[in-house]
Amino acid sequence: MFTFRFNATPISPPRHADVVRRGPAAALALGAAGLLVAGMAVTGTSPAHAAEATVDLGSASSFGVLAGGTVTNTGPSVISGDLGLHPGSAITGFPPGTVINGTQHVADAVALQAKRDLRIGYDDAAGRSVTTDVTGKDLGGMKLPPGVYQDTSGMSLTGTVTLNAHGNPDAVFIFQAGSTLITASGSTVALVNGASPCNVFWQVGSSATLGSGTTFVGTVMALTSASLQTGANVEGRILARNGGVTLDTNVITAPDCAAPTETPTTTPTPTPTPTTPTVPKGHPATGMGGTASSSGHTLTILLLMGGLAAGGAVLASVQASRSARKH
Repeated sequence: MFTFRFNATPISPPRHADVVRRGPAAALALGAAGLLVAGMAVTGTSPAHAAEATVDLGSASSFGVLAGGTVTNTGPSVISGDLGLHPGSAITGFPPGTVINGTQHVADAVALQAKRDLRIGYDDAAGRSVTTDVTGKDLGGMKLPPGVYQDTSGMSLTGTVTLNAHGNPDAVFIFQAGSTLITASGSTVALVNGASPCNVFWQVGSSATLGSGTTFVGTVMALTSASLQTGANVEGRILARNGGVTLDTNVITAPDCAAPTETPTTTPTPTPTPTTPTVPKGHPATGMGGTASSSGHTLTILLLMGGLAAGGAVLASVQASRSARKH
């Protein structure tokens, strides 16, 4: 299927008298111009912008909570996903806290690998090119499309920030906080039009604090520590690279996300050679000799023929006009 694009500015056709005065060379030039315009209309000229890639967390993606120093809980918190700690070994408050759909990994090989993968994911998010600078602005009240948002100091949220995927479930939102991330009590991260918690990332240069009653979405990757006040709930992950995680009657649900698609390394099966007979040189199917091998070549040939035909028609009109004037 071809996509036709038309310039909004109309192009006026040349007047017959102008063509007559300028002669055969002008006719051929007009034919070539028609060919060029037709080619632009068929192929288009505006490249599409590549979408932001998601952040690959590796083995850390299965963790609802992962920390470096300690994990401390108060009240009946629920973690859906793995709970991990490395190199620290002090996890307190479980019970009354519970871990469902996951396992506790304390200073073991699984937690160590998850911490390594977290570092890679953190560095990836921190190194993304910034789409919008929100330094000094509260995110509350903003309605944001996919992109990378940076606050070079402390990032804050008071009220509701809306992340709009515009119908693309693979849309990625990355927030880079230079130092802290702090949400006020009762704040909300809202997802609309297909936005997924799998593709929302908060890279925090020091520590994150989610205020009481906050409804939060996405993966928090804090360089130091993270603290969730009473009743703050997260659809995502709380990951602290070096410090601890503090919980107080929270629900944290690690999203079930598909791993990024990897490029196959197997050699594809060769396609059998087509048995279509070769078109002889000079045949009307090519107009220029050789074999018609692809739809792209065919389109180019047809456009060339159309342009030459247009030039020939104009030239014939010129000659007819001159002949009429002589008689």
